[in-house]
Amino acid sequence: MKKIGVLTTGGDAPGMNAAIRAVVRTAISFGMEVVGIEKGYSGLCDRSFVKLTSRSVSGIINEAGTFLKTKRFPEFKESEVRKKCYKNLLDESIEGLVVIGGDGSARGAYQLSSDFDFPVVLIPASIDNDLYGTDFTVGFDTAVNTAVSAVDKIRDTATSHERTFVVEVMGREKGNLAIEVALACGAEIVIVPEVKMKRDEIVSLLKEQERKGKTSSIIILAEGAGKAPELTEWLQGKLPERQIRYSVLGYIQRGGSPTYLTRVLAAQLGAAAVEALQKGKYPLMAGVRGEEIVYVPLSDVVSRSKDIPHKHLEIIRNMAI
Repeated sequence: MKKIGVLTTGGDAPGMNAAIRAVVRTAISFGMEVVGIEKGYSGLCDRSFVKLTSRSVSGIINEAGTFLKTKRFPEFKESEVRKKCYKNLLDESIEGLVVIGGDGSARGAYQLSSDFDFPVVLIPASIDNDLYGTDFTVGFDTAVNTAVSAVDKIRDTATSHERTFVVEVMGREKGNLAIEVALACGAEIVIVPEVKMKRDEIVSLLKEQERKGKTSSIIILAEGAGKAPELTEWLQGKLPERQIRYSVLGYIQRGGSPTYLTRVLAAQLGAAAVEALQKGKYPLMAGVRGEEIVYVPLSDVVSRSKDIPHKHLEIIRNMAI
C-alpha cells in the first residue's frame, strides 16, 4: 500500500490530533504517502484533501480537538453519497483509510468498506467510551479528568454551604462517563440511561444519607437520563428544607490538553491502524484490552453494544454512607 487517507469525524475528543500524528508518522516510516481529509466524511464527499508530511503534524500532540476539523454528515447514510466518496478515494489514488471517531464514525467506516471492499481501519475516539471491543477510547480519560476537576470544585461549595448539587455530564445514550466521574469524585448518587432510577428513589437515598449524618451530596446525572435544571426543581419541591443547586458541565468535557493516558493510547492505536492497513487487514477497529492492542472486526463493533461497569455502580452505592 503506497497511499492512505486519514479523517476525523463525529464529535471531537481530546487526543484526536495525537492519533493523526501517529498515523501520519507511522505511515511515512513505512514509505507511504498520507492524505488528510478535512471535515470528516463531508470532506471526503467534497474532495477536501491535503497532503500531510511529518512536519504537518509537528507540535500537535498536546493540542485538543482536531486540526483536520470534524463535521457530522448524516448524508453519508445515502448509497449515492458513499459511491461518490469511493470514487473520490480512487481518483486520489488512496488505497486505504483510517477513520478516527466514535460509534457513528464506526458505522460509516463499516458501510464504506462493506459496499466497496475498501480497506478501512477505525481508531475509536470518543469521550463516551461506548464502543464495543475496546476497554478505552481515545479522549475518555481526558474527559473524565476534566469533569472530575470541575466536580471537585463544586464539592467545595456543596460542603461549605451544606448543599446538594446535581451535576450534569455528557452521555446521551451511555453512562460510562458519568459512572467513572461519580466513582472518581466520590459522588453519592449517579444516574445513567442504562439503569432506570425512579425520582422517589433519589429522594429516599438523600433522606437516608441525611439520617446517617451527611450534610451535602453530589448527584452525577448523565444527560441522556435527564436534565439537571428539571431534576433540581423537582427535588427542591420534594425536599424544601434543602438547598439544591445544579451545574451543567457541557462542552468543556470535549476540550483540554489530552492526558498522558490519552496520548499514549492515541499513539498506540494510530500505529496499529497503519500496520493493519499495511498487512491488508480490514475492516477492523484497533482497540485495547488490558495492556494488549487488539484488532476487532468492524462488524462486531457496529452490531454489539458495550456494557457499563456495573461493579463500579455497586462500589458507588456502597460508599455513599
